[in-house]
Amino acid sequence: MDLELSESELAFQAEARAWLAANVPAEPLPSLDTAEGFVLHQAWEAKLAAERWSVVSWPKEYHGREASLVEWIIFEEEYYRAGAPLRVSQNGIFLLAPIIFEHGTPEQQDRFLPSMATGERVWAQCWSEPEAGSDLASLKSSARRVSTSSTTGESGWVLNGQKIWCSRAALAQWGFGLFRSDPEAQKHAGLTYFLFPLDAEGVTVRPIAQLDGEEGFAEVFFDDVFVPDTDVLGAPGDGWRVAMSTAGNERGLSLRSPGRFTAAADRLLALYDERPDPRVADRVVDAWLKAEAYRLYTWGTVTKLKDGGDIGAAGSVNKVWWSELDVALHETALDLLGPDAELESRWLDGYTFSLSGPIYAGTNEIQRNIVAERILGLPREPKGVQK
Repeated sequence: MDLELSESELAFQAEARAWLAANVPAEPLPSLDTAEGFVLHQAWEAKLAAERWSVVSWPKEYHGREASLVEWIIFEEEYYRAGAPLRVSQNGIFLLAPIIFEHGTPEQQDRFLPSMATGERVWAQCWSEPEAGSDLASLKSSARRVSTSSTTGESGWVLNGQKIWCSRAALAQWGFGLFRSDPEAQKHAGLTYFLFPLDAEGVTVRPIAQLDGEEGFAEVFFDDVFVPDTDVLGAPGDGWRVAMSTAGNERGLSLRSPGRFTAAADRLLALYDERPDPRVADRVVDAWLKAEAYRLYTWGTVTKLKDGGDIGAAGSVNKVWWSELDVALHETALDLLGPDAELESRWLDGYTFSLSGPIYAGTNEIQRNIVAERILGLPREPKGVQK
C-alpha cells in the first residue's frame, strides 16, 4: 500500500481544495429531505458539474475528469474536510451509475448519465418490499411481458406491486429496482432490473416521515405501470446479478468513503477541546482510531483494485465497520454536548441518520453472516435459529 501521493495527485488535491474553499456555501444548506433543501442541493450538484467536480472519475463526455481511483479518494477526503453539502444525487452517482456503465446500453448511458451528473434528474433506490427487506430475493413485485403497449405502441413490461423505504423517492424524478419477471423460476432467478419515472401513469408515491419528521423515504405503489424495453437495465431475468453489483457498491467503497468519517472524527476532537470531559476521552480516541483505521483499510482496498482485484465479500466488512463507527462517533459527540445536544442540529441530525446505518444496505446481521460464511468459511446458519 503506497500512501505517498505523486506530483500530479498532489496538484489534483490542491486544485480540489482551492475550488472547495472558494465555493462551499458558508452556511449549511437546508436538509435535502425538504422541498426547499432538495432544490438547493440540486443547484449545488449543477455547480459541481459545471467545473467537473460532481463525478470526477467519469469520462469527460459525461461531465467527469477521468480521475483515477486514488484521485477519487483524494477528492472525497477534501470534500468532507471542506464541510461541503451532502450529495442529493448519491443514489444515482454512487449506486446506479456504476451499473449503467457496466450493464447499460450506449443509448442508456447517453440518456441517463449527463442529467445524473448535473443533478437535474435525481434517482430513488426502490429495492425493499414489506416482506422482502434484507432478504431481497424474496420480493414479490411483478413484471409481465407485453408485446405492445395499448398507449405507446412500444414493447415492454407491466409492473405491479409495492416497494418501501425508497430513499429520495418523496422528491426524486426516477427510480430503479428489481421485479420478478418469471414467477416459475428459482428464488434468485427470473428477476429483472428496471428504471422508471416516478410520475409515470400507475405510480403512487407515499412519503414516509423519518425520526426527525423529514420525508427521506417513501413507499411506492405500482398499478399496471408500463416500462419500455429500453428502460430494462441488463438482460431480462439477469436482475439478481445486476443488483448484486449495486449492493457491492453500496456496502463497499462508493457510498461511504473514509473522508466522511475522518472529517467527523476531526470535528469530534475539536468538540472535545471545547468541552473536555475525561469520562469520554477514551471513546473520542477510539472513534478517531477507528476512522483512521477505516481510511488505511480503504487505501489498502484501492491498492488491491489497482492490482486487478475486487472487493467481493469484504464489502460486508466495510459496511459493518463504517455503520457502527458512525453511530459511535455521534453518540460520543452527543454525550460531550450533554443537554446542549438538543440545540445542536448538526450532531443531532447526524446521530439520527447514523441509526439507520446498521439497517440499510443490508442489515448488519446479514452482513455478519456473509463474513462468517464467505470469508471465514464458517458453517451456514441453520434455518429457524432464534437470535
